[in-house]
Amino acid sequence: MGYSNSVYKTAASRLSERRTKAQRDAEKCKKAVYSQIPRAQELSQAISSASIKAARAVLGGGNVADEMKKLRDENLALQRELNDLFRKNGYPEDVFEPRYFCAKCEDTGYFENNGKTVACQCLKNMLVTCACEELNRTAPLSLSTFDSFSLEYYDKQVDASLGIGPYEHMKKIFTYCKNYAESFNANSESILMKGATGLGKTHLSLAIANEAIKKGFGVIYASAPSLMSRLEKSHFSNSNDSESIENMLLECDLLIIDDLGTEFHTNFSTSHLYNIFNFRMLSDKPIIINTNLTMRELKDIYTDRFVSRISGNAQKLDFIGRDIRIRKK
Repeated sequence: MGYSNSVYKTAASRLSERRTKAQRDAEKCKKAVYSQIPRAQELSQAISSASIKAARAVLGGGNVADEMKKLRDENLALQRELNDLFRKNGYPEDVFEPRYFCAKCEDTGYFENNGKTVACQCLKNMLVTCACEELNRTAPLSLSTFDSFSLEYYDKQVDASLGIGPYEHMKKIFTYCKNYAESFNANSESILMKGATGLGKTHLSLAIANEAIKKGFGVIYASAPSLMSRLEKSHFSNSNDSESIENMLLECDLLIIDDLGTEFHTNFSTSHLYNIFNFRMLSDKPIIINTNLTMRELKDIYTDRFVSRISGNAQKLDFIGRDIRIRKK
């Protein structure tokens, strides 16, 4: 998967910070142990000097094998005494070892596998996180939570045509979204939120995003107009950024497309949106789509196949009521 240079640099920097912190914490721990158990420092220094003694034995000639065996036995005795000291004082034998976030690669991002250097999963996860943050830099993710969503702006009077009032209907949608967020995973179902403007679609989808991010999932939020504008600009300028963005849209844990249908409609936008939706749904990767349009209006703008793919693979939530943004004023 391709990423921009800035994403790679940010990811590498964060892994380096993790590694440095683990090593710094290990040094602090060592000083604390030495302060409590002075003999531990004496033993550690004696063990460290063993390699110097071994080198001198080799350079000095004589019976190297006997000298090396003697040094090895002395070193093992020192190590046993040190380990006994650790146990008696409630420390594990590896107390001086850095506690890396990822033990597999020791926070370097890479490890050896059958003689080859390969990228660790922790690096891949960090790249996803950094790329999502870069795309979400201008998104209002922090502005919408479940706690800040109020049902009091929806009418409680029953709608005769629906057999239920906006308040009760939206209460069910709110509960569904909250449960969805609480149990979210990388294979959760997709959601199609549709309804007039100002009914809470963006708010609830961002509330879901916030909860998913807290769980450590990579989430991308974008309005359809800004997303397609960026993709077209990158694509037709032959920028490497285009491939990076498209890869992230396909691979992130949760993709949220807001205001579908308000983007400038071209063959490019329609085909790219369909490919994104189709790939994610075939891969069981969730997507949340918000639109002010009806199914009929979506079919008029896109194709029947496009709309069929969305409606057939997503939980449909119909938002009803009056524009709550107006009622708040």
